[in-house]
Amino acid sequence: MAKIVLIGSGSKQFGLGTLGDIFSSEALYHSTIMLHDIREKELQEVHDLAKNFIQKHDLPFSVQSSTSRKTALEHADYVIISIEVGDRFALWDMDRTIPQQYGIRQVYGENGGAGGLFHSLRIIPPILDICKDVMQICPEAFVFNYSNPMSRICTTVHAVFPRLKFIGLCHEIASLERYLPAMLNTAFDNLELYAAGLNHFSCLLSARYKSRDRVPHRPNKASENVRDNTRDHLDAYPDILAKAPQFFETVPSYTDYIREVLKGKNYFQTEGLLHIPDIPVERPLAERHLCMYVLKTFSLLPITSDSHFGEYLGWAYDVADHKGILDFYYYYQRMLADEYASHNIELTVHERVAPIMSGLESGKEFVEAAVNIPNITQDGKRLIQELPEWIAVEVPANIRYKSIEGISAPSLSKSYAALLQNQVAVHAMTTEAVLTKSKKMVLHALLSDPIVTVARGLEDLIDAMILRQQPFLDYLA
Repeated sequence: MAKIVLIGSGSKQFGLGTLGDIFSSEALYHSTIMLHDIREKELQEVHDLAKNFIQKHDLPFSVQSSTSRKTALEHADYVIISIEVGDRFALWDMDRTIPQQYGIRQVYGENGGAGGLFHSLRIIPPILDICKDVMQICPEAFVFNYSNPMSRICTTVHAVFPRLKFIGLCHEIASLERYLPAMLNTAFDNLELYAAGLNHFSCLLSARYKSRDRVPHRPNKASENVRDNTRDHLDAYPDILAKAPQFFETVPSYTDYIREVLKGKNYFQTEGLLHIPDIPVERPLAERHLCMYVLKTFSLLPITSDSHFGEYLGWAYDVADHKGILDFYYYYQRMLADEYASHNIELTVHERVAPIMSGLESGKEFVEAAVNIPNITQDGKRLIQELPEWIAVEVPANIRYKSIEGISAPSLSKSYAALLQNQVAVHAMTTEAVLTKSKKMVLHALLSDPIVTVARGLEDLIDAMILRQQPFLDYLA
């Protein structure tokens, strides 16, 4: 009989989608769901839809709502955060385009680079306020965060509230389940996978077939891309390296999928792109130019697409598929607008938070493929040895009764570790800038970022962003 608080649930995409996930879980039956948002009208709409859905389907849940966060958090067992401040896309456009005006070649501007910094400076303070209330009102609650920039938010929250059970969740890891079965011609449950890194900057580190009898047929000719020909027969990574380039030439991209959805095709993301054979591929390797370069150069498969992975690499601007990224950005805005107008509650699990809460409540143990948590185990060891313990890393975790325990990563290659280590100072300086409220520290955060290759004009850039993003950055002085 848990109490689950949804902060930001006036958003139909988040509120109704998460309600459908929770309603689908028998382990969460008899829970009380508290909806919270500062927008009273939108909150009431979601509350009414939830109440009617419960009655119609005779579900054993109760739903409440409140515009008071302190009231909403009373006796909470779980808190789920999905918030933005202001006009999301108008501010995102500023994050993406204004730094480019000052000579910063950034790919996307949401999570990394200069755009990711200004996004962090806007969103982290209100999330810290939420966490402060949690620590005062329901300090034992698990707090799940969906907001971006994920790793900078999680890193800063844990610096301020080290005892808070704050976990970041992102659905990018689901790409492996969509792509690998078709790529390798084997069932997903025959694969043992481990991916790790930073959120939106994570790679598949190992892949193995579980059963020797279910290893797909391999041609006699060895792949030129095999990393180590001493690997055993169950190692699936040589097959990934050999097959991924041709595979992504023909697979639908996110842009293809969204474009078809906007045409009125009744596709569901949870079915997977590869189970929908009639989606036309508009451009081969759309949103995958950078990912295939990383695969070829580092022998690692990124778990996300160019738009996200490219935010952390100074040289990505020269390699990424810019048209694919712009197409995705355009169609993504349109899709969200359509979903907000027509979204309904469905008894289908789309995101991972409901299964995780179910495991925490029932004690049914399983491995969650990706969580964002501090880089330290309960016995004081680092999850990713090559990174400091205070940074938030994305790793698999064991879900047990009232416990989420990260699973340590295998040793990283020196080259992949170097790419991740370039972000350590960026995360440290982002936290410092937020906590000191200092424009000087914002400047230092920019100068520590590998995306930023200019110095002249950065003070003007900071002032321009503060001016245009009032009142969200006014605290900086």
